[in-house]
Amino acid sequence: MIMELDTVIKERRSIRKYKVLDVKDEDIECLINYARLAPSAKNRQPWTFVVVKNQVKNQIADIMIKHEKIYHMNQLVINSANIIKEAPVLILVLKLKDDDWNVGDLLSIGAAIEHICLGAVDLNMGSLWIRDIVYTQKEIADFIGKSDMELVLAMAIGYPDENPSQRNRKALTDILQWYENDE
Repeated sequence: MIMELDTVIKERRSIRKYKVLDVKDEDIECLINYARLAPSAKNRQPWTFVVVKNQVKNQIADIMIKHEKIYHMNQLVINSANIIKEAPVLILVLKLKDDDWNVGDLLSIGAAIEHICLGAVDLNMGSLWIRDIVYTQKEIADFIGKSDMELVLAMAIGYPDENPSQRNRKALTDILQWYENDE
């Protein structure tokens, strides 16, 4: 059953615990298609999505854990690596290295990722946007044969094994300003 957009947005959560259930390839392709349809600066569509499962996914998490000691990162990175191991699917999001377009490309990728997050809710799945991958982005890009690209982030995808409540959000009055020039 397809949810209403308002419901999907309100029910989206960052999921850190996943059931031990396989995710169908066609559902992952559906999520990537949602991302493909996202707006992008100058229609550059700067994203490349690499889907990994099973042992390869776990090896990527091990790269994060191994380098945590080298880079003196904190327990949060290890927690992210363990979430990657638990999730049935990991989507790596990469872009070409292009300093002239970095901001626009990153904003565009953010839009694509939000499409995946909302699409996952609509398919009764959960997702987690993982930033901690950036500490080892070069090592992971090399590992998957994408040395010429920049690994921007990763997304854990699967069926939620938790139902977290919504985290505190700033009030609309705290973030919205109206500017009107009456002249």
